[in-house]
Amino acid sequence: MLKQISFVLFIFAGIALNVYASQHSDDVLGVWLSMEKTSKIKIYKCGNDGTKYCGKIVWLKRDKEEDGSPRVDKNNPDSKKRKRPLQDLVILKLFEYDSKNKEWNNGSIYDPYTGLTYKCYLKKSGQILKIRGYFGVSAIGRTAEWTKSE
Repeated sequence: MLKQISFVLFIFAGIALNVYASQHSDDVLGVWLSMEKTSKIKIYKCGNDGTKYCGKIVWLKRDKEEDGSPRVDKNNPDSKKRKRPLQDLVILKLFEYDSKNKEWNNGSIYDPYTGLTYKCYLKKSGQILKIRGYFGVSAIGRTAEWTKSE
């Protein structure tokens, strides 16, 4: 009887931990204003199973070129992608929540202004989202801070 009670308590504890972790994993969802205040990025669930996180540009302070045409991904290294509009461009890809470190990692960030893609992790502190983009190891990189927009 004691083993059965212990097993049931173990199951309930596991469920409670999963619920707690999933609540915090979704803290990154929503719209974030870039550090330069020139764009807003919406972070949403993505991936085949809906457990990863991606982000796309949903607002640009300057969304048109001087000739009135939409701003495009003109710095992309792939010439076939250079005419893609920046509006709705996915720049954050396939982040996973790490409940131990309370961060989203194993993802990448694309910088349309340079055409470069970096490894990346995200860490939330209150209404601030710290985005660390890097090549190779995280010590060689740059951190930007986005603020919650909605």
